[in-house]
Amino acid sequence: METFTRSIDALIASYDEMGGINHRAIKNLPSKEAVHAIVVDLETLAFPGYRQEDGIDDVTMPFVIGELVHRTAGALVEETAKSLEYRHRMESNSGCPAACHLMARETVQDFFDALPGIRRLLMTDVQACFDGDPAAKSIEEVILSYPGLEAITVYRCAHFFWERKIPLIPRMMSEYVHSKTGIDIHPGASIGERFFIDHGTGVVIGETTVIGRNVKIYQGVTLGALSVRKQEGNVKRHPTIGDDATIYSGATILGGDTVIGSGSVIGGNVWLTSSLPPHSRVYIPQGDFIIACGDGEKRMKEGC
Repeated sequence: METFTRSIDALIASYDEMGGINHRAIKNLPSKEAVHAIVVDLETLAFPGYRQEDGIDDVTMPFVIGELVHRTAGALVEETAKSLEYRHRMESNSGCPAACHLMARETVQDFFDALPGIRRLLMTDVQACFDGDPAAKSIEEVILSYPGLEAITVYRCAHFFWERKIPLIPRMMSEYVHSKTGIDIHPGASIGERFFIDHGTGVVIGETTVIGRNVKIYQGVTLGALSVRKQEGNVKRHPTIGDDATIYSGATILGGDTVIGSGSVIGGNVWLTSSLPPHSRVYIPQGDFIIACGDGEKRMKEGC
């Protein structure tokens, strides 16, 4: 091992020179492993009996749910307190162990008080998935297997903490489910009830996006910003989608001033940076596509 001494010394020196180290001797940052475990437990609390082998029935429900709530709440308080201490250090260069822990307990209590309401919202999302997908054969199939619903479940929990300005944890939650599903929903987005993401892979929903109720989007949709300048981090950069809108695969809608009117349908691969009135229909006509034929390129309408 002596042969690695020079490399080890250089590596350790790089931590001081360039940062990127979470010092374990001081108050620690939230644990990724702990937050991932919390997400799994919150999914189980949202849909008991679907996510883990918990042995739940009418008799055992108070005990199983009670134990799970206490375990998850304890972990959430600990990780939330770390997040609040981190924010305090960034703002004042000092810690706040007692005050941060008390604030964390109050926030987590408020979250569990709100959880029945979050579940109500999620059940509208489940119903929207079932109603909106002819391939869905049952509510149970949706809950067990739809990645869009899993992404929405974690988003609705993370959004609670985002609204209460808890740093780090909401993004950690959303990026964990992003890595599992390929669906990237920023916890700062505002999303109404009966939201359905069909297929889902590659969907991106930015921080300041506002989505109304009963909206359906398909894979590869981006609701993004026109500019990624850092100084615009505190302004609305992402679009607003009205109620009852449908956005098909590959569509890109950009800009904080872009408003898609209620009841609109956005076709596949459409690129939009301006607003639309209610009940608009936007698509790319087939005749505008070029196809490769054996004797060269022709318009789609001409055929090969």
